Amino acid sequence: MSIEPQASPALAGSARDGRDARWEAHRTQRRRQLVEAALRAIRQHGAGVGMDEIAAQAGTSKTVLYRHLGDKAGLYGAVVSAVDDNVLADLREAQESGGDLLSRIAAMAHSYLSLVERDPDIYRFVMTRPLEDPDQPDPVQRVTGVIGEQITAALYAHLVEAGRADEADLLAPAWGHGIVGMVRSAADHWLSTNTTDPDQPSVDDVTHAVMELIRPALQGVTRA
Repeated sequence: MSIEPQASPALAGSARDGRDARWEAHRTQRRRQLVEAALRAIRQHGAGVGMDEIAAQAGTSKTVLYRHLGDKAGLYGAVVSAVDDNVLADLREAQESGGDLLSRIAAMAHSYLSLVERDPDIYRFVMTRPLEDPDQPDPVQRVTGVIGEQITAALYAHLVEAGRADEADLLAPAWGHGIVGMVRSAADHWLSTNTTDPDQPSVDDVTHAVMELIRPALQGVTRA
């Protein structure tokens, strides 16, 4: 009678860990592919795209979508996360473009508005939060919060340098997040009124309009 060699528990655990890691990598890649298909479907069908249209774009079934992304709220969260990553990368590049504070804020506003112009249906989709999950945090706040904190930090340093350190804790966050809110509201209004009319404001026009309100405030931060 022969006795087959038995794998040691350590080796068995290592093999299982390897399989788990490969399966997790496969799931991550598949999820990324489905999100990319969702983005293509949104561009094709608009912000009101349905799960059937996304599944068709991905060449799969709704069952597979639900397995990897969950319900429509889960799909929404995955799409917003992917868009946020791209937005933050673009804004980081704009912030690091050099120049004074006003130039950097203008570059960030221009970058945000360029996204709206480039992908209007994606922007509408992101801004239309599903009603199915009202108790969950708004994922859009992630990107706007990060941008607000970046501008707040820059404003804080600007105020300190201008001799207003005693007010910086109050003014910097109020102004920083206020600027983000203003750019977002301007983008929403611009998108809602934007048509194929060549006389419609461009990204440069809207950026200029926003900065015309911000510039006097920041240029006058030094006490008289």
